[in-house]
Amino acid sequence: MNDAWLSAVPSILIGGALVLLPGAAVVVAGWGVRSLIAWLFAPAISIAIIAVASSVGPLLGLTWSLLPVAIVTAIAALVAWAVSRWVARDNSVDPQPWDQGRARAFYAAGVGAVAAAVAVSAQLMTAFGSPENISQTFDNIVHLNAIRLALDLGDASVVVIGSTSDIAFYPNGWHSIVTLVAQLGGGSIPLAVNAANIAIFAIAWPVSALAFGATLFAARPAALAVTAALTPGFAAFPLLLLDFGVLYPNATGYAVLPAGLAAVWMLLTVRGRDRVRALLLLLVTCAAVGISHPNAFLALFALAFTVVVTESALAARAARTRPARLASLLVIVGMMITLVGLWRFGRTNAGMSVWGAWQSTAQAFGEAALIAPRGYPITIATSVLLLVGMIAIVRRPMRWLRVALPFATAAFLFIVVSGIPTGTTLRDLITNPWYNDSYRLAAILPIAGIPVAVVGALVLLDAVSRIFHRQSWPELLRFLLVTGLTALLLLLAATGPNVTAMIERAQGSYRLSDSSPLLTQDEQALIDRLDETVPDDAVIVVNPWTGGSLAYALGERDVLTRHVFSARSADEEFIDANLENIGSDPEVCTVVERLDVEYVLDFGSQNVWNNKAAGGERAGLNDLDPSDKLVLVDSQGDDARLFQIVGC
Repeated sequence: MNDAWLSAVPSILIGGALVLLPGAAVVVAGWGVRSLIAWLFAPAISIAIIAVASSVGPLLGLTWSLLPVAIVTAIAALVAWAVSRWVARDNSVDPQPWDQGRARAFYAAGVGAVAAAVAVSAQLMTAFGSPENISQTFDNIVHLNAIRLALDLGDASVVVIGSTSDIAFYPNGWHSIVTLVAQLGGGSIPLAVNAANIAIFAIAWPVSALAFGATLFAARPAALAVTAALTPGFAAFPLLLLDFGVLYPNATGYAVLPAGLAAVWMLLTVRGRDRVRALLLLLVTCAAVGISHPNAFLALFALAFTVVVTESALAARAARTRPARLASLLVIVGMMITLVGLWRFGRTNAGMSVWGAWQSTAQAFGEAALIAPRGYPITIATSVLLLVGMIAIVRRPMRWLRVALPFATAAFLFIVVSGIPTGTTLRDLITNPWYNDSYRLAAILPIAGIPVAVVGALVLLDAVSRIFHRQSWPELLRFLLVTGLTALLLLLAATGPNVTAMIERAQGSYRLSDSSPLLTQDEQALIDRLDETVPDDAVIVVNPWTGGSLAYALGERDVLTRHVFSARSADEEFIDANLENIGSDPEVCTVVERLDVEYVLDFGSQNVWNNKAAGGERAGLNDLDPSDKLVLVDSQGDDARLFQIVGC
């Protein structure tokens, strides 16, 4: 960690506290301190609480702060306590008694989560480069400006976050956390973004994966340790979504998606009144996933669908009474109807779902099997575990049904979207809700695939254990050897070629240079001086394609257009196309007066997509010539210039 990152530690710790503490309060109230699996739901519960509080707070007249979070946390904790008093305490959430086995499970989960957090944090710090760097990608324009708007209004609700890009609402799980980190940490928006991302993906992701692993493998210590060791081991998540897009909200939903699957598995397992508690936990985790991004909820449903339907079909077949058989069939019908409804409701329009396939179907199959999408190199350690796990599943499919089916579903979705030609009916029918975007579906592969690799690791560890048993090795020596092997796996996975190739690519997306696609060094410097050159109540005309809109997020000055896709009035469209003619066309001054704009940021014609055609409708704002009506106020380098409009 360099000195720059040391200054970000307080904000990272604040982000970590936000991700853990609200959920921890609910867990203590509803389950006490001895339920390991319940503790592993804490990040998902926290994100749900923060996201709900950010939208409920304004309805109660509350400014966005810790107060709405505290109120919703208190209510959720009270409900959890009340339900725990009503529900029979049969330990169905965590069946192990408090003994040496439970102590080992707590140790494996705790140490594993900390080790994974350190590894993921190091990966993200390396990818980001500096805590003040921003992702130089298209979607980051709206995300950064949404954070500034939420801070200015004291409102991080779904409505306010959506208004940045002129839609009715936008999922705000990620934005709610970032705004709180910015408020409490006191740093810049870029620092808050990077700190919150480290907290979410170094804490919520490994801990949620552990929740899934604990439900699948009955909290077996070795399985928990291996699960934690594998969470930093795949480029496809979270690094891929932090490079492409940039898809912060989608990635946040995916980070807690494993907890959603764990809640589904618990609901399938528990009996009696304790199903109420499991159902409430499922609803909370679904809220965390869905309010972060609807795509993530669709992925949760898709991965759970095959297991629920298959197990219900098996239960119907084995049922001895007609009511039991009918109940299972109703579950199947309900899942089918929900599937059709979600895929119909979640369809995206043609303009937003034009992403093409990457490769051939055969290549897609291989990339899915080894969780190495986009042609990234494989890491031998993780690939071996995946292959051994698949062999074990093929040999005993019924035992590992809940492991095999989610991974098969994730692989199928990825193969369809990345390996079937664009325009194919099957592809559009199945993957349109994810914008037909291979990146979004590639990121699901590690979530569903890590349990397969854990099966492979358990097969190998059991083989080694049998050798220990025959040799009568001391228990302590066995423990130390297994711990050492798990630590080695963590090192190999976190530093393997699959991940390091992705980190190197991501570094390019966060690098600030003379040719950065969104903001160059000169443009950043000019924005940094806006507090000296532009009055705080002025409005600046900008071309969002060239990064000018970030004068709002980073320079704290209002801009005429906050995002590329913001709705524009006729006057705004006229200015964007004709401002360069201010000296010869009197209508330009007339429109300027109506819009009450005073300054113009001209960042040349280079744009975020590095495409000359992009933003062509705003060409009248690029490469302006100084004149009596366009007075040069500030400049940096050849292309970053600030003009004041005078004489209108």
